[in-house]
Amino acid sequence: MREMIDCVKNMGIAIKKDVYAVKKRDPSSGSVFEIVVTSSGVHALMLYRISHLLNFYGHRLTARLLSNIARFFTGIEIHPAACIAGGLLIDHGMGVVIGETAVIGEDCTVFHGVTLGGNGKQRGKRHPTLGDRVFVGAGAKILGNIEIGNGAKIGANAVVLCNVPDNATAVGGPARVVKKLV
Repeated sequence: MREMIDCVKNMGIAIKKDVYAVKKRDPSSGSVFEIVVTSSGVHALMLYRISHLLNFYGHRLTARLLSNIARFFTGIEIHPAACIAGGLLIDHGMGVVIGETAVIGEDCTVFHGVTLGGNGKQRGKRHPTLGDRVFVGAGAKILGNIEIGNGAKIGANAVVLCNVPDNATAVGGPARVVKKLV
């Protein structure tokens, strides 16, 4: 029972961080109330966090149904088994896909049309891991079991198939690192 209470408490903290991420990093955001009522990214993350909790406790069918409801209403598909830290900003989220084994660190920003997907039918970890403070531009595809370092930036429409180091900028298809801060 204590584990369940901690899990729900952590979920509440993550949702609060998600809302304040919009307030802090989206210049068009209004009040906190407006964000909670109108932001499809926040709605998708709230429903994801509930479905993730259900999935964690073995209610996989209910979790997937809730995930599909979220996708229907927001256009954002987040698998219930994905691991997402607090502070994610999904800006103009239509078409965002986050796969089952994807991991997203704290304070990341993802724009519309981004895919964090697999690149085959292998089992196990097959989706990317994003570090903290990663920025992913519109339409970018990050595919496979790769790591995107802390503070990295992925350009719009980039196709990332290999690891990107910390504080680097990757662009193109296939993506290549064009700038690395020391």
